[in-house]
Amino acid sequence: MRNVLVTGAHGQLGRHVIDLATSSGIPIRGAGSAEIDITDDASVAGAVAPGSVVINCAAYTAVDAAETDEEAATAVNGHGPAVLARVCADVGATLIHVSTDYVFAGDATQPYPVDAPTDPRSAYGRTKLLGEQSVLAALPSAHIVRTAWVYTGDGNDFVATMRRLERDRDTVRVVDDQVGCPTYARDLAAGLLELATRADADPVPGGILHATNAGEATWYDLARAVFAGVGADPERVHPCTSDEFVRPAPRPAYSVLDGQAWSAAGLTPLRPWREALSAALGALDAPE
Repeated sequence: MRNVLVTGAHGQLGRHVIDLATSSGIPIRGAGSAEIDITDDASVAGAVAPGSVVINCAAYTAVDAAETDEEAATAVNGHGPAVLARVCADVGATLIHVSTDYVFAGDATQPYPVDAPTDPRSAYGRTKLLGEQSVLAALPSAHIVRTAWVYTGDGNDFVATMRRLERDRDTVRVVDDQVGCPTYARDLAAGLLELATRADADPVPGGILHATNAGEATWYDLARAVFAGVGADPERVHPCTSDEFVRPAPRPAYSVLDGQAWSAAGLTPLRPWREALSAALGALDAPE
């Protein structure tokens, strides 16, 4: 098995990639922004070993802040992946780059296949699309793995927020007109590691893949499932529209990702989102 380097190792996804790899005996090293500046050629060149696998989990993910700070988002989401791709190309390393459903307009009526036209409506989406394009231009053999609605439940993500609000409020109002794929970070991490471990024996051709937990939901559906999962009454969650909950960055109304290319590559499909959520909540409640 090749050595694996994870950038963005201190984020919600990177932490799970490191933990799963370590428990599986996969040789892995994690680095945060303090250890590797992915926007700096010298910093990246000094960290990427020849023939290794790099999983890029580093990203500017403050979707609303990106609307007024697109330059900073572009540096991390657009230019950083390009630097990683160039260095990987130079040293013969494999690159797996994580992207997002926000590269799509969000006006579809059925799941987006990997080759669907992109048309991001937010600064965050534009910067992530730039990253995809830059990676494939520099390293066509790279893998772009788009995902969506990623959570761990123990940070600042949606599931964690709903757990907190369930304790603090009698009722909550949640948007019911945005549809996507809730994805447990640990399940996505397992998928990324499966892709990484295939780099030698049975490599997957480079290009774009979609990896999310199976099925679809609105934020309202997900919130109700969280309440039910912690033993609370889901009727305490009330629906509202996006117009009633205006945010600086536009959200895709429908951004369900089609995972057929993932399955066709022989990769293990991620389980249904309700099963994954139950596992996530169970892990959070488990004794130390």
